[in-house]
Amino acid sequence: MLRKKHFSWMLAILILIAVLSFIKLPYYITKPGEATELASLIKVEGGYPETGSLSLMTVKVGPANPFTYVWAKMHSYYEIVPDESIKEEGESDKEYMKRQLQMMQSSQENAIIAAYQKAGKKVSYSFNGIYASSVVENMPAKGKIEVGDKIISADGKNYQSAEKLIDYISSKKAGEKVTLKMERDEKEKRVTLTLKQFPDEPDRAGIGVSLYTDRNVKVEPDIDFKIENIGGPSAGLMMSLEIYNQLTKPDETKGYDIAGTGTIDVDGKVGPIGGIDQKVVAADKAGKDIFFAPNQNGASNSDYKNAVKTAKDIDSHMKIVPVDTMQDAIDYLNKLKARST
Repeated sequence: MLRKKHFSWMLAILILIAVLSFIKLPYYITKPGEATELASLIKVEGGYPETGSLSLMTVKVGPANPFTYVWAKMHSYYEIVPDESIKEEGESDKEYMKRQLQMMQSSQENAIIAAYQKAGKKVSYSFNGIYASSVVENMPAKGKIEVGDKIISADGKNYQSAEKLIDYISSKKAGEKVTLKMERDEKEKRVTLTLKQFPDEPDRAGIGVSLYTDRNVKVEPDIDFKIENIGGPSAGLMMSLEIYNQLTKPDETKGYDIAGTGTIDVDGKVGPIGGIDQKVVAADKAGKDIFFAPNQNGASNSDYKNAVKTAKDIDSHMKIVPVDTMQDAIDYLNKLKARST
């Protein structure tokens, strides 16, 4: 009888665990991801080999249930974020992933253009426009801009990339206005929006719209990407370095295992990303020697400074290197002594 009662309690607990695991909380859990070496994912035709490695960094994201929520509370560098910080209102998982892959595609194009230009190789591209990929809830663009709108100009100025348009809007302060000329359903319209502080980033103001650049890129020699199921723009810097390293004879890695993060534009400018602390943790766990982090021109709360803080907190021996441009990273690597074997 005692054994039967014990079995009943065990069964009840298992059923409870199964039920709780299917309860979706209005949160997502983000945690350190992985370091993914790029040499096997990016192939330049006739490209030069490398003795070390260049890796992009990922952050793992998953929906929260009661168990993962409690687990995240108990572990450092796990973050619990509300649904609206990950997905837009009404956005399905499929639509979210499509948006992330769209940003990755744009980031790849930027990395190709920046690297081929830097290496003095043949590259050309046609500009097809800047488009809205998502609109943030409770921000000025909501209800004024729709996904798929083509942004023609801002305050009468034309831009050839989403990054440059974002830079222009970001140069304004909360309370200032921006007038956008747009195209929707083959009809032009204008909207004037007042910039507002982002709820989760009080030091930054904007209108609350994600943008991507649509273009066709042609290069010589050819290049092939095999990056699948990794979204977002944050691998831009590391992809540009991998491409450049394959295009040029000197091995920039010099035998070191190098990681890093940061967006890239066609001119090689590096921009900030999310989850810098989690990426530092993941890079350290993967045994990387060097980590490039966006310097943001020395901003007080830059990704670089947060990366240094995290590295110190976890007692990492990685060298954290600040970069504002792709050239900054190349200059640092050029000064390195080759690792002895």
